[in-house]
Amino acid sequence: MAWRKHKRMWESDRLPKHIAIIMDGNGRWAAKRALPRSAGHAAGAETFRRIATYCQNIGVGYLTVYAFSTENWKRPADEVGTIMQLLDKYLREAIEKMERDNIRLSFFGDVSLLSPGLRDLMTKTGELSKKQTGMQVNICLNYGGRGELIRAAEAYASDVAAGRMPGNSLTEEEFSQYMYTAGIPDPDLIIRPSGEMRLSNFLLWQSAYSELYYTDALWPDFDQKELDRAIISYQDRERRFGGIGK
Repeated sequence: MAWRKHKRMWESDRLPKHIAIIMDGNGRWAAKRALPRSAGHAAGAETFRRIATYCQNIGVGYLTVYAFSTENWKRPADEVGTIMQLLDKYLREAIEKMERDNIRLSFFGDVSLLSPGLRDLMTKTGELSKKQTGMQVNICLNYGGRGELIRAAEAYASDVAAGRMPGNSLTEEEFSQYMYTAGIPDPDLIIRPSGEMRLSNFLLWQSAYSELYYTDALWPDFDQKELDRAIISYQDRERRFGGIGK
């Protein structure tokens, strides 16, 4: 059980099933230490590894992280290259450990713009994931929430044109099946480190009733205690989903 302020503990039977994190603040973390931005991304990758392990250990079912947005291509080429190298390193390590750790890996976004080597590694992790039954980690790469909605609308329109779907009775549940997250629950809790208080085009459809948690901690400094605080905050709230509270 995790430590809780005022000697209370978070309740293991009320953990969020699905936690999503906007991994923000790597560059500022590096700048505060007079280090290159690449050092911030390397530190952030280690934080992701630790937090994913902790989530698995405490029983979280799904973890979705915002690793690279469609807007991040605007960053300097060397910084983008560092991020892609770290991803390559992580995926190679994941391939070695997935069976041992019983982790499933999935990728959300338009991966067609990534290198053939990275896409091959994603294919391999996807094949390995089919054999696993543990926590699912979703990595958002070249991802944007608005782009996902357009992609889903186009796929639905294509199915209507082909006669696979009726064109006059679309429900939210049916439309959800066209999203990258089809088949998994919407995030219960979305965490944004770094002091920024916005979603930044992250899971716009899926976040309709997510609880939001913001912290000033930069992502490389985000640790297990910070995640515990987010879970505590989540459990202290009453989720009404548009209804009337008690």
